[in-house]
Amino acid sequence: MILLPAIDIIEQKPVRLYQGDYEKKEVVGSSVLEIAIQFEKEGASYVHCVDLDGAKSGKKENAKLICQVAKTLSIPVEVGGGIRTLEDISFYLEQGISRVILGTVAIENETLLKQALEQYGNKIAVGMDCKNGYVCGNGWLETSSLYYLDFAKKMEEIGVQTLIFTDISKDGTMQGPNIEMLQKLKENVKVNIIASGGIKDLSHIQQLKDLNLYGAITGKAMYTQSLNLKEAIKLCEE
Repeated sequence: MILLPAIDIIEQKPVRLYQGDYEKKEVVGSSVLEIAIQFEKEGASYVHCVDLDGAKSGKKENAKLICQVAKTLSIPVEVGGGIRTLEDISFYLEQGISRVILGTVAIENETLLKQALEQYGNKIAVGMDCKNGYVCGNGWLETSSLYYLDFAKKMEEIGVQTLIFTDISKDGTMQGPNIEMLQKLKENVKVNIIASGGIKDLSHIQQLKDLNLYGAITGKAMYTQSLNLKEAIKLCEE
């Protein structure tokens, strides 16, 4: 299992949210780039960046900074948030981003998703952010009528190879990932699953590893130091 340390960005600053609430943001450092460099030093094999301004506005708000991160690091960087057009996708991939995460657009524009997959294949991942089992879009501000398992199956059918699953109610709470939903997901689709949200310590990493997932994203736990990134990566690699 790979571990992807996360950097969420608002107004060029690294932040953490609680349950996706923009009002409950906490700045976790002075420099996004410095944090990313530190993650690489600690052994990360991939970095996960989210443009939170972009997720809300539907535009690339922190793109310049995110591309700078990708160009500075020697490990791959994936990005999500505010990517709504084929031009946005191409822009990021041409600027050195390794994988682009589509969220809202995967829910609202199947044609675009298919075009992106046709053109870029496994460089496209879909972020599946769920509340009470239903998929949300637009920076988690809107809940759709799509049940997560139905949505996942549909994504697999279309050709999506990587799904990033977040239970919004768990995100930033450090109360543990939603193992039950992840287990069901694993039983229903064959795609790569990356779990995000709720991780607090090594026991949670172990739980996810036992599910035989492709990856896990951790954010707040590292910033509050309840999880040591080096130790967590070591556990993932064992």
